[in-house]
Amino acid sequence: MRGANIRPFLPCPPNPDRLSQEPDLSSIRPCPLPDVSLLGRYRLQEGAYTDCYSTDLDKTVSQAAFVEAFYTTWVFKLERSILKWAVAKPSTDAQAKKLAQGDLDAFSAWTVEDRCDDQLLLCDMHGRTRSWLMAVPLTGSSGSGTRLYFGSAVVPPKGPGADGNNIGAGFRLLLGFHKLYSEILLRAAKNQLQAGAV
Repeated sequence: MRGANIRPFLPCPPNPDRLSQEPDLSSIRPCPLPDVSLLGRYRLQEGAYTDCYSTDLDKTVSQAAFVEAFYTTWVFKLERSILKWAVAKPSTDAQAKKLAQGDLDAFSAWTVEDRCDDQLLLCDMHGRTRSWLMAVPLTGSSGSGTRLYFGSAVVPPKGPGADGNNIGAGFRLLLGFHKLYSEILLRAAKNQLQAGAV
């Protein structure tokens, strides 16, 4: 049974991606944020940075399976290990599964900011970054598939002396690595789902 402090799943707005489309299995690609994205609120925030990547699977997977796969790949486990020792925020695969199923609102260095039936939006422990995942069914002549989305936001710092309209030079210097890492994370989750590991 869900605890009183667990954010419930709510229906998402109608998603225009739920259309008859042929899955594009060739790549991880940058793309615009879908209009229904929970991350979209930061696209309009002055000084914030947002991005979005997508890829397609030639099989149907649920949002829960996508979230679990994303946070249990070997790539993300490396990040989880760093966070365990660097900021004392340990996490387990079992917790990732509970997060995916909506039974957990805190995971490692992140907390759930918002969720609905096909989206999850997380906020980091410092309130500076957001991570967003969405799985959308696709149906084409060759059969069913799923479009997987992964997006991020970096917001300007708050507080005395902070420039509320600038994410900061440090984040900007790391954007190249961030973009590459985002593609690696999404590809790892895709490969895990394609292999049926979740």
